Amino acid sequence: MTSATAPDRTAASAEPAMTPPAGTPGMTLPARWPGPARTDPLAGTDVVVVDVETTGCHPGQDAITEIGAVRLHGGVVAARFCSLANPGQPIPADITELTGITDGMVRDAPPVAAVLAAFLAFAQGSVLAAHNAPFDLAFLAAAARAGGLRWPPFAVIDTAVLARLVLGAPEVPDRKLSTLAGHFRTRVAPCHRALPDASATADVLLGLLGLRPPAA
Repeated sequence: MTSATAPDRTAASAEPAMTPPAGTPGMTLPARWPGPARTDPLAGTDVVVVDVETTGCHPGQDAITEIGAVRLHGGVVAARFCSLANPGQPIPADITELTGITDGMVRDAPPVAAVLAAFLAFAQGSVLAAHNAPFDLAFLAAAARAGGLRWPPFAVIDTAVLARLVLGAPEVPDRKLSTLAGHFRTRVAPCHRALPDASATADVLLGLLGLRPPAA
C-alpha cells in the first residue's frame, strides 16, 4: 500500500462465502473462522502472498510501481517474485517519500502489463493472499484489463479480515500489518516495499493459522 490516506498494511473451506467487495474479482472469504488450526491447513496447498506498490490509491487512475510475492507450499516458502514496473506516469513526491521508489528507479523497468504477466505465471494454480486484499486485487485486476490480460478466478485470503476474526483486542490493538508483524515476530519487517511487505504478510498468515507463534 502506498498512500498515507489508504488503510495501513504496516488486513479452502467448506464454510459459506461472504459476498466479495464490489469490483474485487475472485474474492472469497469464510463467513466465520473457527480459530487457529490444530493441524497444517495449508498442507498440499500453494498460497501466493502478494503486495503491490502504486502511484496512489485509485485503481484505473493510479498505477502499479512494484509487485512482490511469496509462494508458500504447505506453509513453507517455495519461491519469491519481485519486480519494479514502469507505471507510465510520474510518481508523486509523497509516494516516493513513503516507499522510496523514484521515477528514476522505474524509468527503465518493464511496463506494468509485462510484470503482471510474469506474476500471473508465478501465481498460477495458487490461492492468493494479501493484507487488505481489495486494494491489491483492484490494482492487479485494473492492470490486467488495461493490458488485455485475463484475470484468473483466484480464491483469496485477506489477512486483515482473518486477523479480525482470529485476534481480539486484548491480543493486538489493531489489525495493521505493522502491528501484526510485531505480534507474530515476522522475519521481515513491513516497509512499504512490495517483497518485504509480502514476506511479512506471509508470516502473519502462518501466525493466524497457528503455524507461527506470537511474540512472548
